[in-house]
Amino acid sequence: MTAENLDKQLQEEEQVRGVNRIALDSVEFGDESTTVERVSKRLPKGITSRMLYSDVVRIAWPSLVELTLTQLTSMVDLMMVGGLGPWAIASVGLTTQPKFLLMTMFIAMNVGATALVARYRGAGEPEKANEILRQALLLSFILSSIASVVGYIFSEDLVRFMGAAEEQTLIGGTTYLKIQFLGFVPMALTSTLTATLRGVGHTRIAMIYNLIANFVNVVMNYVLIHGHFGFPRMEVAGASLATIIGQFVAFAIALIVVLRGNHYLHLQPRKGFKPKKNHLRNILDIGIPAMFEQLIMRTGNIIFVKTVASLGTLAYATHQVAMNIQAMTFMTGQAFAVSATSLVGQSLGKRRGDMAESYANHTRRLGMLTSIVLSVTFFFLGRQIVGLYTDDPHIIDQGARILRLIAFIVPFQSSQFILTGALRGAGDTRATAVIIFLTVLLVRPGFAYAAINFFNLGLDGAWLAISADQLLRSLLVLLRYNSGQWKKRRIK
Repeated sequence: MTAENLDKQLQEEEQVRGVNRIALDSVEFGDESTTVERVSKRLPKGITSRMLYSDVVRIAWPSLVELTLTQLTSMVDLMMVGGLGPWAIASVGLTTQPKFLLMTMFIAMNVGATALVARYRGAGEPEKANEILRQALLLSFILSSIASVVGYIFSEDLVRFMGAAEEQTLIGGTTYLKIQFLGFVPMALTSTLTATLRGVGHTRIAMIYNLIANFVNVVMNYVLIHGHFGFPRMEVAGASLATIIGQFVAFAIALIVVLRGNHYLHLQPRKGFKPKKNHLRNILDIGIPAMFEQLIMRTGNIIFVKTVASLGTLAYATHQVAMNIQAMTFMTGQAFAVSATSLVGQSLGKRRGDMAESYANHTRRLGMLTSIVLSVTFFFLGRQIVGLYTDDPHIIDQGARILRLIAFIVPFQSSQFILTGALRGAGDTRATAVIIFLTVLLVRPGFAYAAINFFNLGLDGAWLAISADQLLRSLLVLLRYNSGQWKKRRIK
């Protein structure tokens, strides 16, 4: 089949399956030279920067809305819990890293699924893309089931290991974490459905069901934390239960979407979930380095958090508030990273490395503009933002000081997220794993330990360590991207 006929067939399939057309679809299939060549100032014939920006925004804006409102929900969640006292904030905060540690397995496999689905969409092979969907769901179900059982059994040990300084914090954290693990499987399956939908650029669907889930979460928080409308007062247990109820709603809607078959991805259970060696090998080939990356990141973060927790409950509560706010800055970078992952993966599937690099560069510029807006907001409105969480003057003063530091690193962080997304779209996960090892496992905890224990800089020293980590990581990711090696990654 000629490239022209294949492209025509792809267009017809996309019209049937409701896939949004992008600039890449107007470009001919490439060869070895277009796969690895450096991008020039001149775009391919018929392609303009406006078209590329339009593609980036079309994929990024639903993800930005989804991720931002999800983080706002997390912030509201913590604000509601904060009304119970600093112990409650610390309780919830101490569960974050253990939960993420056990999520690494299926999150990493989702990286592989996203990259492969994007490649097959670009190559015009919808059947293979849907086979990847089924294989990824199979992997997520198995891995999340194991993690759920292990996490539930060892919840108290995990919270104690994280450095729970008081009995009340230990009890609250254990309760919160056990309930989270009860909802682990539907949450994992939803994340896989979201990852594959993003791979083909269907971010609007994921936005809708996650927004509904967030709304349910907030309503149930109000009902269950303090006890309203006749429901019992459950405190941190209520906050955790509200979260998994919302996640189950998201899973139900996402499952209905892929079962209906109105889109490029169509889950057909009758075709079975029998393991397929070649697809699993490809998912694991990309996913295993991503898993090591996630494990390294979580291990480094756990060491870091334990160091911060040694400063006491009040300092850790301040740190948790600052981390919760900083997570908002992740949203713009991560949303544009979704665009980079999808568009780079699809471009390489069509063997157009020149288009992949053009998409990545245009995505990075847009991400930089939005990050500057966030930086200015955090620098000048830090006290007001921290004051939404607590009325404790110590937390407000130190939290505002930390936000000014966050404002400085946000633009670098945004570029790092986007270029990492581009590397993942290419399946270049080994390089990012090495970078994470150097920065998160060595630089961040080592710097924090020295700053706190030798230079007596307290919580400020810990955040200087975060800044050093982010700046070095941004530089290393940029160097890897500029090398162009990621465009040579092949899917067997």
